[in-house]
Amino acid sequence: MRRGPFREGDRVQLTDQRGRLSTVTLTSGDAFHTHRGYLPYAELVGLPEGSVVRNTAGVEYLALRPLLSDYVLSMPRGAAVVYPKDAAQIVGMADIFPGARVIEAGVGSGALTMSLLRAVGDAGSLHSIERREDFAAIARGNVETFFGGAHPAWTLSIGDLADVLPVVTAPASVDRVVLDMLAPWENLDAAATALAPGGVFIAYVATTTQLSRLAEDVRADGRYTEPQAWESMVRGWHLEGLAVRPEHRMIGHTGFLLTTRRLADGVDAPVRRRRPSKGAYPTDGTGAPLGEWTAEELGERAVSDKKVRRVRRDVGQGPSAD
Repeated sequence: MRRGPFREGDRVQLTDQRGRLSTVTLTSGDAFHTHRGYLPYAELVGLPEGSVVRNTAGVEYLALRPLLSDYVLSMPRGAAVVYPKDAAQIVGMADIFPGARVIEAGVGSGALTMSLLRAVGDAGSLHSIERREDFAAIARGNVETFFGGAHPAWTLSIGDLADVLPVVTAPASVDRVVLDMLAPWENLDAAATALAPGGVFIAYVATTTQLSRLAEDVRADGRYTEPQAWESMVRGWHLEGLAVRPEHRMIGHTGFLLTTRRLADGVDAPVRRRRPSKGAYPTDGTGAPLGEWTAEELGERAVSDKKVRRVRRDVGQGPSAD
């Protein structure tokens, strides 16, 4: 992220007197237009962050570079993004530290990727793996726009995690594995092979059915500690003199997080002491476990190819002519 005075090409967050935010890119010869006048971008170039500027109608705007959390919520996106509250939980609860060796799979639009890169720093490494080439292109555009170019710690591969991971990592060489995908339980074996003893596996899932399936498969694998799961909700507060109260709207459920750690080879997982309740393990009616799931069955809204092509153009990562 850039520092110093605003320059052409910077993304700038403009806040008006009512607290409304607008994120713009300083483009030569262009301006920020509203129904209440316009503000030429040339007037922002060269100003320090935290400056107040006026448009042609005298409306004042506070100008700052967007924070990572601001950028994530305003950047072009194809797939849904991991919200800042969940990205912060992943970085904190998975203990992702400067210099860490991290694998990320399910890159989407690159929101979580940027938080992971901030955490590992230039001396660490983040290898992101995405199945869809178009989503990978959107993520690359968003990440490079935010950091002002390619990040030295980042590698992006296209393909299935189970196929790519054994090629790009040696066994027991990874500190953390972070998954944001439809069926993370399908990659427990690949993750266990790559993780060093004591390494952290963390997955982000959207539904309770996914969470249940993942937890049971972690236990059945035998190479992980007892899984832990949680969700976080964020409620803002209205601050006005003595009128201090919760906001009427809040960021409620976005997803669940599950963490576990890699056991040393040859060690058996501790035996669970609690007894599961009757009917806790449903089948398809014949005694067989439930089959493969689709995104539609889990209530996820499919992203159209048309939207993905448009977003790719927006981030400067349009498909090649061949």
